[in-house]
Amino acid sequence: MTEGLYSLKEAADQLGVHPVTLRRWAESGKIESVRTPGGHRRFPESELKRLTNQSEDVTSESFKESFRENALSYTRADLGDHTASWNAGLEEQDREEKRMLGRRLMGLLIQYVGAEETENEEVLEEARIVARVYAKNVVRNGIPLQDALKAVNFFRDHILESAVVLPDVSRRRPEANQRMFRKLNAFLNEMQLVIANCYEILGAVIVTGKEEGDE
Repeated sequence: MTEGLYSLKEAADQLGVHPVTLRRWAESGKIESVRTPGGHRRFPESELKRLTNQSEDVTSESFKESFRENALSYTRADLGDHTASWNAGLEEQDREEKRMLGRRLMGLLIQYVGAEETENEEVLEEARIVARVYAKNVVRNGIPLQDALKAVNFFRDHILESAVVLPDVSRRRPEANQRMFRKLNAFLNEMQLVIANCYEILGAVIVTGKEEGDE
């Protein structure tokens, strides 16, 4: 009897992961696939069952990758139709710096969500450093605190929304989802506080004309 074959989207839906994640797994050899005469990738049913029955490590990895892809795609799609006041008037170099900082914060957020309790503070401290660099960038470009916090809230909304619609969420234990959302909020709240605090400090520095380390 011929084994069932699934398209990339069908297989991703079966596994509860993002299609981009499944494509990476196929390219790295984590899951076997075949090609149709037309060159399309197909996934054998036996491979989907094998991955479904694998350890929680694979589930955790798929969740993190799905979360990253969802958050990025949601944010990019909305930014395309959104005139961001916090980006208006910035030079391209400053925008690129903010994009890099945003990607770094996204990586730290995902790391924080999956971190053990003993690692939480270490990840959070690195995120605070990135947030301070971001705050310094926007203060020096004359962006009001209100607009900076609008940016934080914009990304907060998209991050939480992307987490809610993840296929894995419905399959995870309620306590695991509760822990995830609690950590997401804790991380984002901390970033908001760090930025607000930096505005207060850096704003005073700029007014007095003294940089850190000046006599």
